[in-house]
Amino acid sequence: MKSNLGDLNAFIAVVRAAGFRGGARLIGISASAASEAVRRLEAQLGVRLLHRTTRSVVPTEAGQRLLERLGPALGEVEAALDVANSFRDRPAGTLRLNVPVSAARLVLPQIVPGFLAAYPDIVLDVTAEDGFVDVLAAGCDAGIRYDERLEQDMIAVPIGPRFQRFAAAAAPGYLAARGMPRHPRELLDHSCIRGRFGSGAMPRWEFEQDGEKLEVDPSGQLIVGLGATADLAVDAAIAGSGVVFLFEDWLRPHFESGALRPILEPWWMKFSGPYLYYPGRRFVPAPLKAFIDYVQSLPIEPAPAD
Repeated sequence: MKSNLGDLNAFIAVVRAAGFRGGARLIGISASAASEAVRRLEAQLGVRLLHRTTRSVVPTEAGQRLLERLGPALGEVEAALDVANSFRDRPAGTLRLNVPVSAARLVLPQIVPGFLAAYPDIVLDVTAEDGFVDVLAAGCDAGIRYDERLEQDMIAVPIGPRFQRFAAAAAPGYLAARGMPRHPRELLDHSCIRGRFGSGAMPRWEFEQDGEKLEVDPSGQLIVGLGATADLAVDAAIAGSGVVFLFEDWLRPHFESGALRPILEPWWMKFSGPYLYYPGRRFVPAPLKAFIDYVQSLPIEPAPAD
């Protein structure tokens, strides 16, 4: 029994995206075309592959078994085709990256323009989200995450600044009214703008000075989702709503403009920067290899001063 590779690819994309519209976006076709491809495959096999509801699309037992066998097989097909791509004068194709919002804002803007100029035949498709992501299941070639959130069995390549810091800040008007904290524990007496992960957990604020480390669990009237709504936290802090705790590079323009003032700067804790990661057991596609080579050719940014 011969099956159309395009139909098989559409089936995998729909399952990975948990929907026809998202799956269609992954492979660059219309939702109706993706739906027709799956129907055609089901008719050929004589078995239902997907449970379809108005809210979700999930594989049947037969669909799940097919997916488990197809994923590695089609990966090998893609790798074989990419071998031919490597003989081109310039790498071509689509590179799909899954990155946290902070990387999309603070890391990629210094990399992407130069990379696109150097490789005009590569299309870069970037998705920004902050949760734990299986890059292969998400239909991506690689991801960017911090070392504590890297998936196992992955190859990690440093990307962007090798060290970063979280900074505390507030508007001059707020500090004039509430006073300047001199120790992290004094934040417990301030209105602080908290961040929350998608899981619902709210990380404590970590500080370090002269070997002393401590965590603070402050409170305040505003809680925002980490990543996508971080700009709301910054805007609220500028408006005088409280103390914000975010990447130093994210807040730096507001320090320079005077809209925010640094708080407890000697206590800002340094941590390692992000990594580009990708599966180590797959052939590296030409667009990804080009991106890795480009990233590794860039100068390493110095660590922030203590």
